[in-house]
Amino acid sequence: MATYTRLEVVRVMQETGMVPLFYHSDIELGKKVLKACYDGGARLMEFTARGDFAFEVFLALNKYSLKELPGMIMGVGSITDASAASFYMQMGANFVVTPSLREDIAIVCNRRKILWSPGCGSLTEINKAEELGCELIKLFPGSTYGPGFVKAIKGPQPWTSIMPTGGVSTEEANLKAWFDAGVTCVGMGSKLISKDILEGKDFEGLQKKVAETIKLIETIRRKK
Repeated sequence: MATYTRLEVVRVMQETGMVPLFYHSDIELGKKVLKACYDGGARLMEFTARGDFAFEVFLALNKYSLKELPGMIMGVGSITDASAASFYMQMGANFVVTPSLREDIAIVCNRRKILWSPGCGSLTEINKAEELGCELIKLFPGSTYGPGFVKAIKGPQPWTSIMPTGGVSTEEANLKAWFDAGVTCVGMGSKLISKDILEGKDFEGLQKKVAETIKLIETIRRKK
C-alpha cells in the first residue's frame, strides 16, 4: 500500500521541482544512489522498471526507503499496463509514471487515489488525461517538444501541470527555459545520475549534484 496520497505526492513535486529517475539491477548500488539523492535534498525517486526482475529491486529499495529515509517518496516508471501498475502499487509505489496515455492504468490508480502521470505529446492527449483525473502530465520525450510546447499549452490551459522527462539537464540555461515556460517540475535521469557516477560509485558527487540542482531550481523560480 502507498504511504502518500496523490495530493501529497504532487505537493512534494511542486515544492522540490525535480524527480530523479533511476534503474539498476544492483540493489546495494540502488540503496547508495537513493541515499545520495535523499541527502542532497531530493524527496522523490522514480524507479524506471525496465529490467528483468525489476520488481525485486523496487521492493527492496522501497523497504529501505521506508525504514531509513523518512519522507522519501518512491514511485515507479515505464509502466505500460494496468496489471503492472497494480503489482507495483501492492509493493507500495506512491506514484505511477507511464510512457503513454493508458485509460486502464488511470482507472486502477484512481481507485486507490495514487498519482499517475501519463506520457502525453499533444493537447488532445493532455485534455483526455485531465478528463480522466490526471494531476500531472508527463511531457515525453521532452527533447522532441521543448519548452516552447509547454508555453503554448499553458496559454489556453494555465491549470495544466507538466513534468518534462527527456531533454532536461542540470545546466542553468536548460532548467531556466523549462521553468520559465511554466513546468511544475522536471524528471531527470542520466543527466543527473550519470553512467560515470554509477561506474565510479561517486555517491558524494551525486549528493552534491542533486543539492546544487535543487538550489538552482529554487533560484530560477524566485527570479520569475
